[in-house]
Amino acid sequence: MALNLLADLGGTNTRVALAEGAQVRPDTIRRYPNAEYKARGQDIAQILRDYLAVTGAEVEGVCVAAAGPVEDGVARMTNLDWVMDGDKLRAASGAQRVAILNDLQAQGHALGHVAAANLRVVIEGPQKPGGSMLVVGLGTGVNAAPVHGHGAMRIVPASECGHVNLPVRCEEDLRLMRFVEDLLRARGEAPHCGAEEVLAGRGLGHLYAFAAAEAGAAGGPQSAGAPGGPQSAEVLALLQAGDPIATHAAQLYVRILAQYLADLALVHLPWGGLYLIGGMSRALTPWFAPFGLTEGFREKRRVDLLTRDFAVSVVEDDYAALTGCAAWLEALA
Repeated sequence: MALNLLADLGGTNTRVALAEGAQVRPDTIRRYPNAEYKARGQDIAQILRDYLAVTGAEVEGVCVAAAGPVEDGVARMTNLDWVMDGDKLRAASGAQRVAILNDLQAQGHALGHVAAANLRVVIEGPQKPGGSMLVVGLGTGVNAAPVHGHGAMRIVPASECGHVNLPVRCEEDLRLMRFVEDLLRARGEAPHCGAEEVLAGRGLGHLYAFAAAEAGAAGGPQSAGAPGGPQSAEVLALLQAGDPIATHAAQLYVRILAQYLADLALVHLPWGGLYLIGGMSRALTPWFAPFGLTEGFREKRRVDLLTRDFAVSVVEDDYAALTGCAAWLEALA
């Protein structure tokens, strides 16, 4: 069977692999540090050349998932100053079929190809075969995109819905919104408290700083995300140790996530299910049930869909974006 070349281009590393049809070969996965290539004035093209030189593989297709905007077949990695298009990928790989996807789109194309063992249901509910789905990324950033159709007819529209307004449902939410806006303003950033500011990795730090301020904790962090401020790994460690401020922060995270997912479900009607991806979704999974994710999501509203419809699962597959690239190339064949 013909081989295809896949790459998942993140902000820090690029994962590269080979696939036979829609199946990624796990034994071929390699990781390359982007900073080293950038320091030498090189980019994704050289990463692909190096990979093919080591493996000796000859490939018919190449697909790259990029953690950045893709417009008219061109991807721009703003944090790396890398630009890639089809011609660059063809020249680097010798492949005839070329595709470039946004990383969230790649995750969307992976749905239906991820092994059941790598899907953890966190909100039980019906899943209609063939129904539209929703992929929600919770990691360094936050975003979501609907997934419609199958194979070459599958469409995963681009989105930037991580920057929609924070759901504000109570006085505490209002205080949180103002607190985060003040933090952003003090750092010279746009003082807008979107959902990403509390649900991304840095968002857990914001929530910890807010919980500390609410508790009047002496010496509490004054600037989440600033040097010396709380990072998500630190907050998660404190949460595991039973720290009350970290616990409050995680409770806020889960409550706000439930509202965010519920709003997205009503906008997109994902009868085939919602799928959470990214490091934050996996890190917080043990706390979803005790902190009431299901109860918050299934809140009664004027339309009663949320009380009975939609299932939510966490994708526990680190290589799902590569799977999505493989599935897309196979569909195009």
